[in-house]
Amino acid sequence: MVDWPSYNQLLVRRGQVLLDFDVVDRWDHELSQMNKGKVGEPYCYPESFIQLLGYMRAYFHLPYRQTQGVVIAHASKLRNVPHFSTINKRLNKLEIQFNENVGNDIVIAIDSTGIKVANRGEWMHHKWHVRKGYLKIHIAVDIKKKRILSLEVTSEEVHDGRMLKNLVDNASENNNLKGILADGMYDSNNNFRYLSSMKHIKPGIKTRSNSKVKSANCHARNMSVIIQQTNLKRWKRSVSYGHRWIAETAFSSIKRMFGEHVTARKFPHMVKEILLKATLYNMFNRMI
Repeated sequence: MVDWPSYNQLLVRRGQVLLDFDVVDRWDHELSQMNKGKVGEPYCYPESFIQLLGYMRAYFHLPYRQTQGVVIAHASKLRNVPHFSTINKRLNKLEIQFNENVGNDIVIAIDSTGIKVANRGEWMHHKWHVRKGYLKIHIAVDIKKKRILSLEVTSEEVHDGRMLKNLVDNASENNNLKGILADGMYDSNNNFRYLSSMKHIKPGIKTRSNSKVKSANCHARNMSVIIQQTNLKRWKRSVSYGHRWIAETAFSSIKRMFGEHVTARKFPHMVKEILLKATLYNMFNRMI
């Protein structure tokens, strides 16, 4: 049952975060730290302020020029307002990292989804056969706190299974993992061998229904095949496989909040845009 009064207050707090111009109070101190020892023209705007504009732009789907207009209208304390081209350049140079530390004995759900690289409608695709393609977003999500611990962006041609190692490595930097949950796209000997080398991580990967036990296969994969083909429901209960849907929930939330496409045109800038949206999703999640 949804606690609607608490949910309403949560939405109010989101607005406070998105238009929090308290960064102005730390403006001079942060700029002095950023410009210490810098060669060339000094920075005029602190990183926290630029990141705030990035969050605001992503959530409200604002182009860069309208973002500049919002700052002009609401940040009366500023000595000068950044030009939209400055906002663009500084956002694409931001260092955005996942430093989520959610504790010990973490189980992560791994999955991927597609994001359109253009906001063309279906009519353009069917009538004129215009196809710009997709990006693939690969994430690892903590199944308890529902925060994204690791994220990778690739082209649509990259197979899901190839990204498991990167996702697990990145999620393990600040957290002690005890298990992963993943669908059959991650079923491979290489992935089972990798997880076997990480003694403390229990694999919860669904093997393909036509899998065979072979001497050349990884021992851990052979054991999973035997257990799942003997009693699949019992295996699912033993690894809590049903919690894998939490990765789908994260994707659904991100797409509903920020849309199903990116506005950037260059691949590195697309990656930066997606990282910015994912960190904002985590920020909202921490408010719960």
